[in-house]
Amino acid sequence: MRSPFLISLLLGSALALSACDELQLARKDPVQEALEAVNGPDGNNLNEIMMTVADPTEAVSYFRRQLVDAPGNIESMRGLALSLTRADRASEAVAVWSDVANHAEAADADKVYLVDALIRADQWDAAKEVLSQVSPNVATYQRYRLEAMIADAGKEWEKADEYYETASGLTVKPAAILNNWGYSNLIRGKFLDAEMLFQEAIRQNGKLFTAKNNLMMARGAQRKYDLPVMPMTQTERADLLYTLALTAIKNGDVTIGTGLLREAVDSHPLYFEAAARSLSALENAAN
Repeated sequence: MRSPFLISLLLGSALALSACDELQLARKDPVQEALEAVNGPDGNNLNEIMMTVADPTEAVSYFRRQLVDAPGNIESMRGLALSLTRADRASEAVAVWSDVANHAEAADADKVYLVDALIRADQWDAAKEVLSQVSPNVATYQRYRLEAMIADAGKEWEKADEYYETASGLTVKPAAILNNWGYSNLIRGKFLDAEMLFQEAIRQNGKLFTAKNNLMMARGAQRKYDLPVMPMTQTERADLLYTLALTAIKNGDVTIGTGLLREAVDSHPLYFEAAARSLSALENAAN
């Protein structure tokens, strides 16, 4: 039986991270090509800058001004929808992507972006319905990533594994999808499989802290309380020790957990308030 503590840890850390985070397709789809072609073929245009590196709030204002001048322009609508997504305004993004998907010039890939927005807005049933309407010819990383997430939400584990595997093969940067796949195995209680997937995600991207933290939870669930060899900063080391300590304590391994908390406090380059507070509570309880 999975620990309620482990589940709460997972819910507090993973979906906000994993889950979910890439908007660009590993393989270009018609929507992305149209967006890049708005102001010229070289891709170095203002629209592209606004959609990728500009402040999301400024980008939203920019594309709304464009739509005042040219109502119904699908490229500007797409730019607005993407900018709203970047600004974490999921409900508004859903409304705009819905308009885009129903536009006379819409492409199948627009529905895929709509699904992404629906999931971010926690509208899973609607997301599943829209994704079922997407042509099988849309075989992109983004499509299969969303298929995997929806299968996970429905606890259709075999389908989820199939979609995660397909998605990871469609991108040259699979770390994020491997992390999501690992998390999927973690919530199923398949801790060793999760551990291996997190390790591969870290090998692909040594800066992906989410995968490192999830790896600690997978190892802790197996009562493996040592830090594996992997790239980490001193601050990350302290944070990972803290996660491992909390898992150990919940497992009933209080002595080990106390030692890990003490090591986390000592390892942090600054004052580690959360770990110090937990350590103090344990020591007071013991006394």
